[in-house]
Amino acid sequence: MNRLQRVPWARASTIAVVAVCVVYAPVAMTELWSYARPGAPAPGEWILGRTVSPAYVAEALRTRVAPYGRSLVPLIVHSVLGGALMLLGPVQLLSAVRRRPRLHRAAGVVFAVTVYASMAGAAVYLVRTAPEDAFSGPTFWIALATILVGTTLSVTFGILAALGRFPDLHQRWMLLCYGYLMTAPLLRLEWGALPRLLPGLSMEEINRVATMHLGSVVVFGALLASRTLDRRGRPGSGEAADPLGGAGTWVPFPALVLAHLAGGAALAWIGWSFLSWGTVGGRLLLGYLVPYAATFAVMTVRHRRAGRRGDGWAREEWRLHLTALCLAPLFSLAAAVPFDRYAGLDRPTALIAGVAIGCGVTAFAATAVVSLRVMYARELVRRAGPAFAGTRPTTVAARNEVEGVEGVWQSTP
Repeated sequence: MNRLQRVPWARASTIAVVAVCVVYAPVAMTELWSYARPGAPAPGEWILGRTVSPAYVAEALRTRVAPYGRSLVPLIVHSVLGGALMLLGPVQLLSAVRRRPRLHRAAGVVFAVTVYASMAGAAVYLVRTAPEDAFSGPTFWIALATILVGTTLSVTFGILAALGRFPDLHQRWMLLCYGYLMTAPLLRLEWGALPRLLPGLSMEEINRVATMHLGSVVVFGALLASRTLDRRGRPGSGEAADPLGGAGTWVPFPALVLAHLAGGAALAWIGWSFLSWGTVGGRLLLGYLVPYAATFAVMTVRHRRAGRRGDGWAREEWRLHLTALCLAPLFSLAAAVPFDRYAGLDRPTALIAGVAIGCGVTAFAATAVVSLRVMYARELVRRAGPAFAGTRPTTVAARNEVEGVEGVWQSTP
């Protein structure tokens, strides 16, 4: 697999993701059949019942009969097409890595149409379902709605990037889109795994804990995949290929420090609030903080390593996403205000909902800023085109500046 073969952990991660997708596809496609016809095959329920207990599954299913019954056809469309997307995603990734443009393009069209159709089914369900009737209540309803919007916008921006001949941005948006889609299989995995760490909890309570961090996990995975597949940076060339165009960073050091301070203060407020709710709040806080801290640590290390090896573009991308991660708790506090005042939620539920969507939303914003950064670099190339065509740069730094900007949009995803 060319580039991925040079990074053992990336190859292992790719194999793991493909395996999860292939195994989850039939589970997704059959998940709602039993609601339409009792006794129909439901491998997901069977596996979960034997992983945890039949009572654990039965208790959760009883509460879903009425809400699902009001939107059963759209939900079946959503789940069946969602299973198809689990198979189409690996096809897209592997066809891009193996440089098979025709297959990649054809599968991409099918993928995009399937995303829109699947999300339409989910939208019908959300419109017909009151937030308090959603699994785990309004928090999960808000998280689902946010994932729906993020998935739809990501695939749309990915299409626009492809049409605009920005393959690098197309790759990033489509990976983010697939990251949002991966919340479904990862949530099922947590339904089976978390009861071992938190015994005695119902699936509804486990679902609340998982909702605290699924957004941060999937968008971080998409970022890791984007950075792994990015070919820019040429070790041994004297200076890394850099699409910054000599413009420096868009997040100067004082701004980065300010983001850390604001995010830290917001995180302390969130922690104090959650702990004041007793055992339940402490459990939710743990579900949020552990993945957040791990993500923050990896981003910080990668940002510093990129700076030490002189890879300006990698350093800038990590810096933009690190800033967004720092601001996620602040966004969560801000989002809790309208949830409290205008959505009719009590303050604890409003804050929990804000925390659930914070990392996913700010990562989307960071990807948008990265896109603007690349488009700005391409504009620099366009303006420098005539001069560059007439004379070649005479210094290593000048060559790297122009060639690095060109590499932003000439690389194939």
